[in-house]
Amino acid sequence: MTEVIAVAVITLLAVISPGADFAMVVRNSYLYGRTTGLLAAAGVAAGVLVHVSYTMLGVGLLIASSTELFTAIKLAGAAYLVYIGIRTFRARTEVAVDLESEAALSPFGAMRSGFLTNVLNPKTTLFVVSTFTQVVNPGTPVWQQAGYGLFMAVAHLAWFGAVALFFSNSRLRDRMLKAQKALNRAIGSVLVGLGVSLGFAR
Repeated sequence: MTEVIAVAVITLLAVISPGADFAMVVRNSYLYGRTTGLLAAAGVAAGVLVHVSYTMLGVGLLIASSTELFTAIKLAGAAYLVYIGIRTFRARTEVAVDLESEAALSPFGAMRSGFLTNVLNPKTTLFVVSTFTQVVNPGTPVWQQAGYGLFMAVAHLAWFGAVALFFSNSRLRDRMLKAQKALNRAIGSVLVGLGVSLGFAR
């Protein structure tokens, strides 16, 4: 598996795996409409860029200071992928979404809700760190690493933009939730496989 393909696969799995970002975008789209949902999706994508920025800087400093510590974090990242994979595989319930009515969100408020949900989400932190420590070669050019980060943000924007379009139509809500539930086992199996293979890779 090439570096580019590995980054793409892990990113796509991370994006479509149900979590806080998914629940927030669903809620905003369902309650307030398509535009609010799309702005929330844009906020999520902006949050991903924050994770990528500090990860790229931190991993670079880590490699320069301690190869052993970098290896330890790499193994921890592999273990995390396996852990998340098992949890996803065993999930039996749909993502809980609070649909209590509130005052309409402003455009800034919609973007802020997406941004803060993602930036404060440890799941996203660990997925980004795991990807950069597991898959991205320390010798990969900085511009290419930045390209990976941009891809991660665009992938989040595209997926959650699609979620916003679906859930702004209430009739499609149940279908989307059932599709997410059906994906759990497939996503979990692939994540476990990736975690194991990357953990043993030299």
